[in-house]
Amino acid sequence: MEEKAVSGKRFLVTGAAGFIGSHVTEALARAGARVTAMVRYNSASSIGNLIFLPPELQRDLSIVAGNIEDSDFVLRAMEGQEIVLHLAALIAIPYSYVAPRSYVRANVEGTLNVLEAARRLQTSRVVHTSTSEVYGTALRSPMDEEHPLQGQSPYSASKIGADKIAESYFRAFDTPVVIIRPFNTFGPRQSARAFIPSIISQAMTRDAVHLGALAPQRDMTYVSDTVDGFIRAATMPSVVGETINLGTGETFTIGEFATRILALMECGKAIVHEANRDRPEKSEVMKLVSDNRKAARLMNWRPATALDEGLRKAISFVTAYPALFDPESYRI
Repeated sequence: MEEKAVSGKRFLVTGAAGFIGSHVTEALARAGARVTAMVRYNSASSIGNLIFLPPELQRDLSIVAGNIEDSDFVLRAMEGQEIVLHLAALIAIPYSYVAPRSYVRANVEGTLNVLEAARRLQTSRVVHTSTSEVYGTALRSPMDEEHPLQGQSPYSASKIGADKIAESYFRAFDTPVVIIRPFNTFGPRQSARAFIPSIISQAMTRDAVHLGALAPQRDMTYVSDTVDGFIRAATMPSVVGETINLGTGETFTIGEFATRILALMECGKAIVHEANRDRPEKSEVMKLVSDNRKAARLMNWRPATALDEGLRKAISFVTAYPALFDPESYRI
């Protein structure tokens, strides 16, 4: 990321309190951007993962609290912004089986609110966050941006809907949209519902590490590399209207990740399959592996963080903040 492409510009980050959103917000603030951080309203006035930003960076932020599903709130928050990085979403796949309608409201209608506000306000650019889950299980490998979309969970279906709304606004209204499609991202601040922090926290305290299906394969990108891709998408002139994968191009099974993490932690605990953590059979995505050549060609983006280096940083975070994790419970 070149700081001159960011410094002094007005950015709105939706979902700024989340895992990736907080890292995006921090990177922009460090580069001298004027950042408005949109967080979900709550009665405790919690700013989520933004609490991990240094106090001087927190003071530089303008934090607005509301709900992405409220079109009036979204319009007001976007007034005067040059670039919007839209990361607000419901993302937990297991909970999408419990409350699918809420995923449509947050992910599809919330995205529509951002795009309609951008159209009305003539916002310079919107970077919309997709997910590799829209591809479903790999029908070919590696998975490029033309891979068929498969709604294998209510979550993935809602993100397919959001992606198509974003595409339609570019085609119908010339709204300057870029769709960024990260494969699985990991690193500090990731919640206990994700499998890597779950493995780490269980290894610290339990007699064995309990996981769902061990065979699914995942392409894991360290969070700073994902953030770099977002900021390149926000600032490079050649990417408007494009959908771009962010991934490493390497894939390992959940079981292999668990074994690797335990080795880094010098921990010899057993790995136990727990069936109640499994997805429904036809909903499980068995293999995700990215083709990242388009990101390299259009944005000069390549992942820079080695897997073990990223895992060590994730281990350090969970070790430093054990109270954030409840290894005895299965988080959906």
